[in-house]
Amino acid sequence: MSLDAVILAVTEDTPRILLVSRDDGLGLPAGPLDVDADETLTLGLRRLVSDQTGVDVTYVEQLYTFGDSSRSSSEGTRDLAIGYVALTAEATTIEGARWTDIYELFPWEDHRSGPPMIIPDLIDPALRRWSAGDGDREARGRLNFGTEALWDPIRVLDRYELMFEAGLVSEATVEASEGTGRRLVRDHRRIAATALGRLRGKLTYRPVIFEVLPELFTLTELQTTVEAIVGIGLHKQNFRRIVDRGDLVEPTGEVATSTGGRPAEMFRFRSDVVTQRPRPGFPLPRPRGL
Repeated sequence: MSLDAVILAVTEDTPRILLVSRDDGLGLPAGPLDVDADETLTLGLRRLVSDQTGVDVTYVEQLYTFGDSSRSSSEGTRDLAIGYVALTAEATTIEGARWTDIYELFPWEDHRSGPPMIIPDLIDPALRRWSAGDGDREARGRLNFGTEALWDPIRVLDRYELMFEAGLVSEATVEASEGTGRRLVRDHRRIAATALGRLRGKLTYRPVIFEVLPELFTLTELQTTVEAIVGIGLHKQNFRRIVDRGDLVEPTGEVATSTGGRPAEMFRFRSDVVTQRPRPGFPLPRPRGL
């Protein structure tokens, strides 16, 4: 059994994932539980992350247990991985670890400037060939890649698994196009997809976004950070109304003078909201242009 960590940060407008160089390629920080030293799984996960990357994480949440047959290391055995998602500010790493734009793993997930061209140019034609008149496959392609439905940012894992099943990612077949994202070892990209979808969904009912923001921030920085994670551009005024209705932040009386224009008011997370509302998150408005 191993503990595998998806560690996410947002730097300016880029969502970043922390990866490590392993003997078999690039992957997530991961390793075995020390049954003598680690009192809990979470403490073991924190130890592994610190040892392998030099980064100390704060917010940690257990994600899922992964145990597909592809994880079998020998006949009659099954390797299991307990996945975690951790949120932090980007920090300096030790040798062998590096921060990477998460959309290098999932280039079809970044819709902040509209649907990426990889979908009509590569994915949609390939899925049509793979479907070949199969009604179920065709329906899954339309649902997950939004050709006839609004894009659902939470369906990250569904899209990756569809791409895997269709042989469009390199973890599934060596013939897959290099344009369908950076390969990770074993099932680590699937674990990362699970974490990104979980985080996008959780933003709508928990204020986890503030784990990757500094203590003081402008409303523009808040919106940019939310957009970076969910991968869609949001209408400014609609977003501001959501922030106002949610009562998630409070003014500090300070202003940011390094915005390049008119000084912007600084805010902080209003932590009392978690005891005052059952779902204190960001119910996402429609993307820009829709």
